[in-house]
Amino acid sequence: MNGSNCSVSSDALLEHIFTITQDLYKEMSKGDNDAENDHNQIYRLLTDLGRILVNADRASFWKWDKRSRSLWTTAAVGAGRITIPEGTGLVGKALAEKHAIVTNDPYNDPNFNSDVDKKTGYVTKSILVMPICDCKGEFIGAYQAINKLDGNGFDLEEDVKRLSLAAFICGITLESDSFLDDSRHDKLTELKNRMGFYSDYEKIYEKMLSDTENCRSVSLFICDIDFFKKVNDTYGHNAGDAVLRHVAENFRRNSRACDGVYRWGGEEFIVVLPDSTAEQAAEAAERLRCCIMDSVCHFEDLDIKVTMSFGVTSLDPAMSAEDNIKVADEKLYRAKESGRNRVII
Repeated sequence: MNGSNCSVSSDALLEHIFTITQDLYKEMSKGDNDAENDHNQIYRLLTDLGRILVNADRASFWKWDKRSRSLWTTAAVGAGRITIPEGTGLVGKALAEKHAIVTNDPYNDPNFNSDVDKKTGYVTKSILVMPICDCKGEFIGAYQAINKLDGNGFDLEEDVKRLSLAAFICGITLESDSFLDDSRHDKLTELKNRMGFYSDYEKIYEKMLSDTENCRSVSLFICDIDFFKKVNDTYGHNAGDAVLRHVAENFRRNSRACDGVYRWGGEEFIVVLPDSTAEQAAEAAERLRCCIMDSVCHFEDLDIKVTMSFGVTSLDPAMSAEDNIKVADEKLYRAKESGRNRVII
């Protein structure tokens, strides 16, 4: 390639980079939040920026989700979302070894997963994976570029240097997402907390309730552990924490993927059930009540059994989140007053 062509190519590359960074600036200046992922569009733009910088056919940015112990693509240019168990694949290897890796012969690499290629007919010829860390140096994700367009394969030194800009900004964005996600989760039980509830209520449940064209029923129940203070007083607060984790795990295992499960505070929990009437929510609450009653929390040399009381209501779109919860809370109070270990609808 002669010098003139190189100059044109460089100018075109810079123009493309500047266009994407301008789009990034505009996106970050909007100040609004996406219901599913606050930074989805930013990730897509950064992923495309990295793809252009290393002249790749496809690219994806992966998040390491330590709660679910999985890796999944927050953005992918040229492919749909992919989820894999943590520690697997070339992305898992790069995160485990804490350095960038390149393979220009993936089908002979034992860490390469060819399932996607088999399903889509795509042929992967070269892969570059660059792990991403936060400001504390902890690895939290990875950038993956696929198929160098010049056909020569990726260069570990040169292409990692080119990719570092997009990877650095991706790392900052992902760290911001992680801070936000942590603020919406309860550290003890790993359920979403009150802040997480209000965020979901505004972004998800209010929209379901206000959809006049597709009327959807959304119900809620609030519940708490009966005589929880007695557990703490008898066995100690560490045992009480174990009981809270035990209840949370039972709620996780016995709720639908679409249900929102939250630790409301102390020994209180809230579950929101989309596309469910109050009667259906009461049935779900009854199943959980029986599940908790029949289960045993094992803590050190103790076997602790607890029961729970539930108050159920359907959400009224004309009422605020607080007023809807108040209705359910009044029914929970009736359940406590009438003997505990029961569901009131």
